[in-house]
Amino acid sequence: MSEPRTNRTSTLTPPNGVTAPVAGPAAPTQRTPFLARLGIPHPLRWGFLGVLVFMTGDGIESNFISPHIAGVLGSGGADSAAMVIGIYGVAVLVASYFAGVLSELWGPRRVMTIGAVLWVVFQVAFLAALPTASVGLIALTYFLRGLGFPLFAFSFLCWINHTVARERNATAVGWFYVVFTGGLPTLGSLIAIGTIPAFGGGSLGETWSMAASLVFVVAGWLIVRFGVHESTGLGRIAPREHSAARVIASGIEVCIRRPKVLLAVVIRLVNTAPEFGMFVIMPAIIGTELGWGQSKWLTMTVIVYAGNILFNAFFGALGDRIGWIRTVKWFGIAASAVGLLAWWYVPHLVPAGSEWGFWLATAAGTVFGIMLAGFTPMGAIVPAFAGEERRGPAMAMYATAAGGATFLGNAVVSAVLPWGGPGGVVWTFVLLYVLAFVVLCFLKVPKGAEAAGH
Repeated sequence: MSEPRTNRTSTLTPPNGVTAPVAGPAAPTQRTPFLARLGIPHPLRWGFLGVLVFMTGDGIESNFISPHIAGVLGSGGADSAAMVIGIYGVAVLVASYFAGVLSELWGPRRVMTIGAVLWVVFQVAFLAALPTASVGLIALTYFLRGLGFPLFAFSFLCWINHTVARERNATAVGWFYVVFTGGLPTLGSLIAIGTIPAFGGGSLGETWSMAASLVFVVAGWLIVRFGVHESTGLGRIAPREHSAARVIASGIEVCIRRPKVLLAVVIRLVNTAPEFGMFVIMPAIIGTELGWGQSKWLTMTVIVYAGNILFNAFFGALGDRIGWIRTVKWFGIAASAVGLLAWWYVPHLVPAGSEWGFWLATAAGTVFGIMLAGFTPMGAIVPAFAGEERRGPAMAMYATAAGGATFLGNAVVSAVLPWGGPGGVVWTFVLLYVLAFVVLCFLKVPKGAEAAGH
């Protein structure tokens, strides 16, 4: 196992705020690169692009996969599709934790490669399983493919948090979510709008669109593999004296030793759960029940999460200025709850199928998409509660929560939809936001980790 290189030339300030001395004569002051001035760490700049391209491939299917599986399975397929999507959520949850701890053990870049390989191999297997209409085979291959994107994306998030100075942490995390959400679901859905009809429409067009996603995933990995050489992510980060078992269990340990980390993780878990829940219930509502069709639903998704993209970096920077907790509490939680209710009720209040009603409903959904970005500072809050010596394990738990939101969103739909209907699902998510708000009222960022205004 390779050691991280020690001849680092990065000008980034380490998380402890101490700039490493540079050997040799003083070099002339160089102009800060443009992306670095925006908050994107210069040595990791190609990594952000790689995550965007990779997640675009992962996001192509995001808003049609459930009805697609149901259609393949035929009679009773809706229930089986929900089960397959639920199992996929479990895979994402598990892989999200291991993205953090394995990044500590092997280095983020190696874990990202493992994630990309798993995604490609089991995407091919999943596409081969679909024509068999075997629920077991489809569920197994989709579960294994679900291990891929968390290992890729959240390992890069850990790389960011081990590289960027604390006072710029929330801003850098904000840019991570710009590219993450930029791919899943935004650009992915935008591409699906064009590829589905180009490949023949219907189930055939959806299948070939999923096959085309392989190109994006491979391209995203290539960009990271050959474009990012920042030394921190190239080898083991955890102390050499820690055994592999200790590193793997470190995320659980930090939650026991630092209970506030666990509370912050719960808040992050709630963050995007409604997003993934809406992916399940809204295609049928918007596309079929309210008469706008699949293309309009995909268009709505692109616009809603384009708003999220535009504001992730903004709320990250705002959190660094006015306080991480304050930003999450009022913009992330309170405003997201209001936006979610607007996205659900406005489409039902306007005339079904009307053009102006569609755009008004989309505007309401965009409010939700924008306010989701208010949770961005959670990526800085979770490791702040853990302390510098447990930063890695805390990021493992943060990644678990970020991926676990997929599981929670699907679980709420599965548990509530049969008796509460889609409206009951939405109100359950609102109640989860209320719970997160109450929990956050008892949390305060430690003084040693505070930036200006915290």
